Amino acid sequence: MASDWQMMTVADLGRVVTGKTPPTAKSYFYGEGYPFITPTDIGSYRYCEPARQLSEEGRKSQRNLLLPVNSVCVTCIASVGKMCITDRPSFTNQQINSVIVDNTRHDPFFTFYLLQSRVEHLKSIAGGAATPIINKTAFSEIEVSVPPLPMQRRIAGMLSAYDELMENSQRRIRILEAMARALYREWFVHFRFPGHDGNSSPSGRGKGEGRTQLVTSPLGDIPKGWEVKPLSALCSRMESGGTPKRKSPEYWVDGSIDWFKTGELWDGFLFGSEEKITELCQRESNARIFEPGTILMAIYGSPTVGRLGIVTRPSSCNQAALGLVADKKQISQTFLYFVLLSLRDHFNGLAQGAAQQNISKEKVANALALVPPPELVAAFDRLAEPTFGQIQTLQRQVQNLRRTRDLLLPRLLSGQVELEKEAA
Repeated sequence: MASDWQMMTVADLGRVVTGKTPPTAKSYFYGEGYPFITPTDIGSYRYCEPARQLSEEGRKSQRNLLLPVNSVCVTCIASVGKMCITDRPSFTNQQINSVIVDNTRHDPFFTFYLLQSRVEHLKSIAGGAATPIINKTAFSEIEVSVPPLPMQRRIAGMLSAYDELMENSQRRIRILEAMARALYREWFVHFRFPGHDGNSSPSGRGKGEGRTQLVTSPLGDIPKGWEVKPLSALCSRMESGGTPKRKSPEYWVDGSIDWFKTGELWDGFLFGSEEKITELCQRESNARIFEPGTILMAIYGSPTVGRLGIVTRPSSCNQAALGLVADKKQISQTFLYFVLLSLRDHFNGLAQGAAQQNISKEKVANALALVPPPELVAAFDRLAEPTFGQIQTLQRQVQNLRRTRDLLLPRLLSGQVELEKEAA
């Protein structure tokens, strides 16, 4: 490491702030205005889109905790080590310690990457018998090695280039997802599908049979000829996963089979898990293997309930998720994905009403879904499946970019890559 790198603490990088949750009973503290970041909002990208915001009254109630743009937020309770950067003035809850970076001496993006390189250390020092926790003092005293500001900016610029490419791909993914969801809503929620007005048929060949008639159903008025069925009747497989014994290292060490947790489900394709199980574990434990294309759905922990993931190779998951496969004689796997998305609010409503904030397999199985005629499902698939293909390609590109960045990050932040010599 170059001699001009200095050892310092996180507190030397800027002011450390621990967030706070305003009283939920005071509803006027919440509304439009200031993003309110919680650990569940933080994903794999530098920025996040919080589910909730604080109002102007909420801001006044904790004005000293307002984070300016480019503050670095780090989860320090439970899911230790998740991070994001604020792109707007924001607040966080008490599970997050943030650094308001002194940008006269330190680059905020370098600080973000620097703390990312210390995630394993963060996890190792997290105390707490049941729930891992790093308090503000312990977080502030973490030691880091920091180069001069010009070098910080160069390192941040190199790593940011990868993140910007990933974020551009993610924006394209969101557009494609929005298009597919809009098509589903147009056809199967608002009933404006091809042939609904008698001008064309779903196949596009010839005229329809007049304006669609609506009939009464358990889900309200629906087009005549459509059906309402429980999800159990539409799936050829619906099984929960399982967690193999942690005290059996032969089930985990050098594993090659993906084993997903619900925190890894973000409504996209799944290319690799944080933890893996062995083939011996597959044979001897309660782990179930799901084939490529299976949809995993989280059933524990509102608002995580209902989040989806599509496995791309034989995989397993914990008991907090269900694996679902469509009965192809009735609907497609693509259509099932959108049915599950449409039921998310329903599932979360059930979860929020329970003490443990989760739902059972039985509640999922009994949820009612609208089933259109097979030719309409096929017409929808012809439009939606190419979009899904593009999304999968983009998500794989993002994964490859992230892997390259993650290989480069420790080399840059340990001084192994001599940027000054390369520039000479």
